[in-house]
Amino acid sequence: MKERYSRLTQPLVRQDGALRRATWDEALSRAAEGFSDVTRRKGPQAFGLFSCSKATNEVNFLAQKFARSVIGSNNVDSCNRT
Repeated sequence: MKERYSRLTQPLVRQDGALRRATWDEALSRAAEGFSDVTRRKGPQAFGLFSCSKATNEVNFLAQKFARSVIGSNNVDSCNRT
């Protein structure tokens, strides 16, 4: 029997150990807070980003640009070399 998976249509955030629905603004704010918290406590080199070779060149460029320019980390890799 083939399992059927459906895509998320709304972001989820963890609250008190359980996932609950959230707005996009709340989910993105929480992600930004998490990135800021890690870089503030551990430094930007504690952040790493993994991109995908199936993504477009433009998406991969933006991913590495975000990691290097916004976060300040050169820890960027992808599955291109595997």
